[in-house]
Amino acid sequence: MIRLNPYLSFQDTARAAMEHYQQVFGGTLTLSTFGEFGNPDPALADLVMHSQLETDRGFTLMASDTPPEMAPPTAGNNIAVSLSGDDADVLRGYWDKLSDGGTVSVPLEKQMWGDEFGMCVDRFGIGWLVNISQPS
Repeated sequence: MIRLNPYLSFQDTARAAMEHYQQVFGGTLTLSTFGEFGNPDPALADLVMHSQLETDRGFTLMASDTPPEMAPPTAGNNIAVSLSGDDADVLRGYWDKLSDGGTVSVPLEKQMWGDEFGMCVDRFGIGWLVNISQPS
């Protein structure tokens, strides 16, 4: 299965925003912090590295706080499209086509959480995140 959904970027307010969206849409919210993934910076420890809201109506919203080394989110660059799933060949094919002629900010490669992940902006200015889940 492959999922396509919006991915929202915030400056230190991802937790409050996602809790608000959970009140609006209902569903199950999961949050992971930078500290939980081993970031030693106390200023980042409680900020959201990744969150996901799964609603009973089938909506999925993902979000994170933007770390300081990345450009802060502003209206227009604070939303991207996320492609995620476990069909590695199909997702790598999408990645190759989306990143062709665009700008890669995070190469598609294995990350600290075990999945392959990459970020790019395509040639039309749209941000994409691709996450290939690894078998459990």
